[in-house]
Amino acid sequence: MLEMGDVVAVPLPLGGYGAFQVTAAGDHLTVCMLDWRSDAVPALDDLRAAGPLILDHHAWHGVPQVVNVTADDPLPDGFVRLGRLPVHPELPRECHGYGFWAALGPQVVLQRRWDTEIPAEVRAAYKAAGHGRVEVDLGSARLVRSTALVKLDLREHQGEIRWAGLDALPRLTTLSWAGPDRGLAEALSARPLLSTLTWTDPPEEVDLSRTHLTDLTLHGSAPRRLVLPAGLMKLDLLGEPPEEVVAAADGRWVRLTSRRGVPSGLRGVRALVLEVAGDVPDAALDGLAELESLRVRWTGPYGGLDGAGALPRLHTLELADAYGMDPSTLPAPGGSLRRLSVDGLRSSRSKAIKQRYQGSGVVVEVRGAKSDRWLTANIDNPLRDWVDDHKRGGAAACTAYTVAARAIGELSADDPGAVADARGILQRFVATLNGIDEQYSMIDTVRREEAGEVFHQLAERAGVPPVEIQAWFDEWRDF
Repeated sequence: MLEMGDVVAVPLPLGGYGAFQVTAAGDHLTVCMLDWRSDAVPALDDLRAAGPLILDHHAWHGVPQVVNVTADDPLPDGFVRLGRLPVHPELPRECHGYGFWAALGPQVVLQRRWDTEIPAEVRAAYKAAGHGRVEVDLGSARLVRSTALVKLDLREHQGEIRWAGLDALPRLTTLSWAGPDRGLAEALSARPLLSTLTWTDPPEEVDLSRTHLTDLTLHGSAPRRLVLPAGLMKLDLLGEPPEEVVAAADGRWVRLTSRRGVPSGLRGVRALVLEVAGDVPDAALDGLAELESLRVRWTGPYGGLDGAGALPRLHTLELADAYGMDPSTLPAPGGSLRRLSVDGLRSSRSKAIKQRYQGSGVVVEVRGAKSDRWLTANIDNPLRDWVDDHKRGGAAACTAYTVAARAIGELSADDPGAVADARGILQRFVATLNGIDEQYSMIDTVRREEAGEVFHQLAERAGVPPVEIQAWFDEWRDF
């Protein structure tokens, strides 16, 4: 366990190392990132005079990067304990915010990018932006938006576009786009502040190599060939994967989320999230010799996992909704695995998992175990995990969804009064959730978002106009 004064080197998302020092220790650790970045692991003496990393990128206002971390949360693989130094006098000894180890490194990269890649005049405009309104002239469309706008959805924009209009939005970092390029890649290349892109149904050839993107999401049809920028850290392939991807170091620096495995050109990924229905495809993990972290989330039907045991460098395995997983297919103890987390499984298999790794040194976390009988009735209920927060409240939420879904399913699309009937069904559903939260105080931010997604799905199934759905949900909910 770390103690006050301990110094640890942190691997960074795009290569190299940062470092932090523990400035206070107790039930939690207060850790402060140091103003340091090097290509190789630093020596302890290199950091003796290092002060705090000051964050002033984007909406940060010149504060040290300091956070509280759970004291017994083990350091991830790749973090290097360097030794102990007197706590630097400029490092804060307390903090009110809580976080986790994986969030430390990215801030070093984002601050460095802000300092070295974003022109001074762009940084100044970002900081000076207020909350007034401005007209955004996109050529065939004119929009009025807040000058503090961060995200802009242009998926419905048709025809030619005047990309210079984006310069009226000094804080714009995120775009959503659909269809052909129409000058998109060039516009992104000319605007280093634009770092996040969601692209639906892109064309066959997509070259983003000259852009400054750090996050990219592709929906729908896939490009045949995709060329990524060197600074990309996160790629979500939420439709068919490209046939070919061109990426720096074969994708080594990319955290990949995919529903269809890993395409050619990304076989060097070290962090992979698979969202699957049924069994994990046999070929999904083939040839991933560099993979270190794997998260598998089943979306139903709930299948098995094969192939993880053949990954020579895998140290972290996370499984979510693993109701069809057989413990015998997990990596054997004694290999590279150091941490296993399973969130959502059959309680009849929980003991077998813990026994498999007993005494092996693998840290095992098992949450959300549910009986076979309960799963028979609720395995496809989108609110099933609420029972992990509160057994009675979660069960009541599951029942509320079952009642609402059954009633929505009985509506006729040909009935002119179907939307009105759906309104009553949905209002009763939200009223029930209000009562559950009032009684059990269990609907936090995450659960509120889940409730909203379920509400939207039910409303769309009933044919409720999209413009009404969010308005109804916000009007009726008390959580």
